[in-house]
Amino acid sequence: MAKNTVIQKILEKHIVSGNPVPGEPVAIRIDQTLTQDATGTMAYLELEAMNIDRVKTELSVSYVDHNMMQNGPENRNDHLYLQSVAAAKGVVFSRPGNGICHQVHLERFGVPGKTLLGSDSHTPTNGGIGMMAIGAGGLDVALAMAGQPFRMAYPKIIGVKLTGRLSDWVSAKDVILEMLRILTTKGNVGCMVEYYGEGVATLTVPQRATITNMGAELGVTCSVFPSDEMTKEFLEKQGRGGSWTELKADNPEYDKDIEIDLSKLRPLAACPSSPDNIKTIAELAGTEVGQVIIGSCTNSSFRDLTIVGAMLKGRKISPNVTLSIAPGSRQVLEMLARNGTLADIISAGARILESGCGPCIGQGQSPANDTVTLRTFNRNFPGRTGTKGDQNYLVSPEVAAAAALTGKITDPAALGFAYPQVKDAEKFLIDDSMLIRPPCCGKNIEIIRKKTIGSPPVNQAMPETIKGTVVIRTGDKTSTDDIMPAGVHLKHRSNIPEYAKVVFERFNEDGKPTFAQRAAAVRDAGRHGIIVGRDSYGQGSSREHAAICPMYLGVKAVIAYAIERIHAANLINFGIVPFTFVNKEDYELLPEGTEIVIENLPEKLAKRAFPIIAKANGREIPLTSKLSDEDIRILLAGGRLNLK
Repeated sequence: MAKNTVIQKILEKHIVSGNPVPGEPVAIRIDQTLTQDATGTMAYLELEAMNIDRVKTELSVSYVDHNMMQNGPENRNDHLYLQSVAAAKGVVFSRPGNGICHQVHLERFGVPGKTLLGSDSHTPTNGGIGMMAIGAGGLDVALAMAGQPFRMAYPKIIGVKLTGRLSDWVSAKDVILEMLRILTTKGNVGCMVEYYGEGVATLTVPQRATITNMGAELGVTCSVFPSDEMTKEFLEKQGRGGSWTELKADNPEYDKDIEIDLSKLRPLAACPSSPDNIKTIAELAGTEVGQVIIGSCTNSSFRDLTIVGAMLKGRKISPNVTLSIAPGSRQVLEMLARNGTLADIISAGARILESGCGPCIGQGQSPANDTVTLRTFNRNFPGRTGTKGDQNYLVSPEVAAAAALTGKITDPAALGFAYPQVKDAEKFLIDDSMLIRPPCCGKNIEIIRKKTIGSPPVNQAMPETIKGTVVIRTGDKTSTDDIMPAGVHLKHRSNIPEYAKVVFERFNEDGKPTFAQRAAAVRDAGRHGIIVGRDSYGQGSSREHAAICPMYLGVKAVIAYAIERIHAANLINFGIVPFTFVNKEDYELLPEGTEIVIENLPEKLAKRAFPIIAKANGREIPLTSKLSDEDIRILLAGGRLNLK
């Protein structure tokens, strides 16, 4: 068992109940929360349903960064609701255009040693500043705002020793891509990652944040760097030096050890269509590229975009490529504008997008058919760009800029000019005018609720017997984007009956009933929907709609080889049982349309009578689940909102 780690130091100060042994359930106090508009609207509706007058955290921030495109009234309706409910409940509101939640939080609010719970899976970005920052579903974040602790399994801790220094043209993005090559996207549930070693001191906070950001793709709960002199320098430049505290490990031991020599890394790419499909740029060199986008919460810091600007200065992008830049925060965008870098980027032929998530979630900038797109983003799940059959590669800003100039995947060292010697900002531009602080009392605040704002649907208590029908059977790595597509549909996130129409849309076949139609037919016939999957079911976004909408359609259970942490918690919160196969070969016995019966389920769960036997086609299929006592209590009630 790990000892003397930074992660354990933070946990020791925040555990309120439970046994600090890997795999055992614990509950931790949450200091700060963040939400974003795609998941936050439902989170605040859930908070209202709890009749909470004022948030109980040290700090809660509501960001608008996902649904910036106002094509129809829905998104702006949500923004008005979020701004008014934030004022009423004591939450800081970050206006549209202020930037992506993770980057702005790192810049303006992150505090070493504190806990942060966010309704976005990339909340671990703030581990780069020495926080224990964890992504969760909106309901879990609402509970934290209500003063409830966050429940999780006590982690195994993976120690990553960094040695050496990054070479020219090699980026922090290449560090996390190497981690994905080593650990892959699956098999890391219940783990946290801690970085240490002399190589840490060579990385700035934004570089560290790039690494912790894509820790989400590893499937770990969070990733944490120590808080050291580099952290102190960053906070001082942000005018927040008083928030700094040193946080380091003392002769640590880890449950698993990895060592990466930064000096030996070379530029890498995650190839279509998984973040762990890693190849070197040397292997991919010469591949024709049609689109390049630089930005997202992973790679749009001042340093990242200053390097890109220096590479583009005095040059023009390839006529066969479109290049778009999305700065991660208004702070970065304005600093680039003031020092001339933005002019260099525009002069090269780039298009400037809003400081938001945009194309990362398929909100615009979808590539053409049969076209390679290079993005400095964190996910390349199939169709996430908004184009079916997309060819999406994840790369560093340096590799992206090189491709924009040449029209091909190119090792930037082969461009024929020296690596730009850019300087980090001596001081960051401080302007918090787009952060709206709440009044001291919110009782008289009118919460604006337009007609497109619905209510969280409430499930019924668990039935005595599940009389189920398999509505869909999926393969490995079914993501929450597969379950609940974002893109043009995300504007319906506050209207569950409407959004539920596109559950599993990517799997629908022309001329055949959709998943939503099949599930509704099963529900209306008095039966229960069952979803069957394989490995890493529910990977990706924290989008709790991937549980809410199937619940609305009558789904009562998911059966898979393995279910990812955040999605499993969301299923439980909305009364859907997350089962795993005892025998993986039983997956073949459950094609779509199979009828399944699980008798006396409440009694069996209450008694922890695992394995629980499901009967299908005359066969007995043993199922199990890693459920805490509180999980079972929630499931029996039919979901967390049914509990008082």
